[in-house]
Amino acid sequence: MGIFKNWSRFEIIWLLTFTLVNIYLFFAWEDSLIGLISSITGMLCVVLVAKGKISNYYFGIIQTGTYAYIAYGYGLYGEVMLNALFYFPVQFIGIYLWKKNKTDYGVKGEDVIVKSLTKKGWLYTILLMLILIVGYGFFLKFLGGKIVWTDSATNVLSIAAQILMLKRYTEQWLLWISVNILSIFLWVTALITQGGNDFSMLVMWSAFLVNSVYGYINWRKLSIKQVQEAA
Repeated sequence: MGIFKNWSRFEIIWLLTFTLVNIYLFFAWEDSLIGLISSITGMLCVVLVAKGKISNYYFGIIQTGTYAYIAYGYGLYGEVMLNALFYFPVQFIGIYLWKKNKTDYGVKGEDVIVKSLTKKGWLYTILLMLILIVGYGFFLKFLGGKIVWTDSATNVLSIAAQILMLKRYTEQWLLWISVNILSIFLWVTALITQGGNDFSMLVMWSAFLVNSVYGYINWRKLSIKQVQEAA
């Protein structure tokens, strides 16, 4: 159980529960192997982000590549471009930036220094996201994509959340919560209208949603702890 050293009971139960659900779907509903790999590596990635661990990016490299391939098969071109052209290269940037901003208090030095957005920062972020959602939605419609407005919203929110994540802002988790809710709706719609057996995508996004709530709570605690330990 060395892999779970310094993990909370919630983190272990969360990971094991959703992993077992994915394995069940793989055998019982003949889910795709690449979907299983994408889902499990994605869950490892996000729970490690919630813990403020740099190692999240190594699993993120695998998850973004496999997820882009799956999304392409469903005509979710926004998801494809987001993961292949943005998320995948960003994993390497994240490794570099987080290693430059490690604290002296984390386990093996992997905890990073966390920050919070100002009110002005929130205002600019929201306005920019609204403009981009509308513009990107029309672009996806031009490409002949499916479920374009939900696809656009998840992509823009995801990019904004990822940027906040790279810069270590706690508020990233509020955007991830929105992304995960929209992504669940996106995949439910895709699976119903187009068929397919990638139900592991629903499990993955549901797991992400639970983890996002936990991540926000945990990063708030990390922020308070770091202020106290730095004093």
